Amino acid sequence: MISPNPEQRLALSYAPPETRQALKTLFSLDETLGAIVRTTREPIIGQMRLTWWYETLGRLDTVPAPAEPVLAALQNEVLPFGVSGAMLGKLTDGWEALLEPDLDAGAIERFARDRGRRLFDLAATIVSVTDDRIGLAGEGWALADLAQKLTETAGRELARVRARAALDQALQGRWPSSARALGALAVSARFDMTSGAAGSGSPKRVVRLAWHRLTGY
Repeated sequence: MISPNPEQRLALSYAPPETRQALKTLFSLDETLGAIVRTTREPIIGQMRLTWWYETLGRLDTVPAPAEPVLAALQNEVLPFGVSGAMLGKLTDGWEALLEPDLDAGAIERFARDRGRRLFDLAATIVSVTDDRIGLAGEGWALADLAQKLTETAGRELARVRARAALDQALQGRWPSSARALGALAVSARFDMTSGAAGSGSPKRVVRLAWHRLTGY
């Protein structure tokens, strides 16, 4: 499976032991879908590959996973927490938005909702937490990631502004202990959207993430 960046790996380690592997596997699916978009030059090929994942994920609800490590891990480690293959398949919608010829505000909003919010909402199901801030944090996290990768100035700035607003709202108040892995991801993303912030993995950021783990703030 694809390994997340070190700071994301640290944040996910904050999850309760009984849900930690399921969350790591869920985010590995996100990394896998993102790699499809990053490595595809022809949008139609990207759409075909995402369609394969959409259909194959849906079949996890009824048949054994094919010989593909991410799919097998999802079936064994994520589905037992009440997340269906059909739910996982809908994550492809968010990544498909980036295959649009023009990445306008609508496509960016769709990416935030269908990648970020859906991913974090599924993670919330795994950790058994109901909190509206989690989906909002997912939107901000996805937009922050997008803002760092876009080269087109207008789209990058729109994603950055939307990310900051969503993350600032999501990080208000104390986060429940079982959801602090997700809160730490939001804290990390907010650092990325702060001008002059220390780089990923710096001592200042690691201490801030640890503080969130300890206090929920």
